Amino acid sequence: MEFKNPSETIFYQIEKAIKQYRVMAQGNLNKLGYKITINQIMLMIQIERNSEISQIELAKLLFKDVASITRMTELLVKEDFIKREENKNDRRKKDLKITPKGKQLLDLAIPIIIENRKIAQNNITENEMEVLFDLLNKIIINTAK
Repeated sequence: MEFKNPSETIFYQIEKAIKQYRVMAQGNLNKLGYKITINQIMLMIQIERNSEISQIELAKLLFKDVASITRMTELLVKEDFIKREENKNDRRKKDLKITPKGKQLLDLAIPIIIENRKIAQNNITENEMEVLFDLLNKIIINTAK
């Protein structure tokens, strides 16, 4: 395999696409008037879907380290978007729950996320999406060895 300029590789294009998407998505989220990041919204969505999820599991899902998840969680608690509750089975553990204010924010943010995805996927067929998904999974498998 010949060495290419990094900007001519598929990995550069993947990174560029992700960064461009995140810039657009954050800009659209900012229109809500809340001081919140895409990562914080993603964290809240995961908490809403699984209230017993651990911070370690959140870190894996969001590609963050546990310290980053802890900082994000602290900010979201401080802003009253999430709260900590004692775990019913283990008093040493705390479960994260979405507050009414957090639910209100998610109700506003999720339609924006759906629209962001529509914009990003415009002019891409369902078949192209499936092929891309399969190719990206192959890269993930190849690099996980």
